[in-house]
Amino acid sequence: MTKEIEELYDRSLLEALDFSSVQSSYNPKINIENPGNGLKIRPLRINDYETGYMQLLSQLTEVGKYDKEKYIETFKIMKQHKGMYYITVIENVASGQVVGSGTLFIEQKFIHNCALRGRLEDIVINSDYRGKQLGKLIVHTLTLLSKHLNCYKVTLDCKDSNRPFYEGLGYKKEEGNSNFMQIRF
Repeated sequence: MTKEIEELYDRSLLEALDFSSVQSSYNPKINIENPGNGLKIRPLRINDYETGYMQLLSQLTEVGKYDKEKYIETFKIMKQHKGMYYITVIENVASGQVVGSGTLFIEQKFIHNCALRGRLEDIVINSDYRGKQLGKLIVHTLTLLSKHLNCYKVTLDCKDSNRPFYEGLGYKKEEGNSNFMQIRF
């Protein structure tokens, strides 16, 4: 009997998603059950430090100095905040390497009758796997997951150069309310 590897969230949430509502077409046809030859979509696992997860994130932005212990500590903190972090990855089954990832963060609000708001973050596909519709698939997966979790909306921030990609997936710039502001420390 093989021991189950700890996952960030219950994978049955992914199995419950209904892709029939997705407006975009996939050519060739892929979906959450069949993301492509030799690939699978699943929640982040506690051992994904060893499967290239941090290296994948470094294709998106600077990740800083990270060791396995810090990764595991962060994973456990996220898992303790049940219902907030839904990091979803695409794995190459043959190599065991993570080749794509995205994060859905759920924020509890007081507004909108104490509703939930979803936020997409850290969408990245390994450069060797780009052009295979996997970015589109991970965004659709997380968007549908936010709907399944009863979020009243899901948002994301992106570079201007990425706007056409997200607009093609149904995301819209909200006129009169599309300012992204920040203070970095």
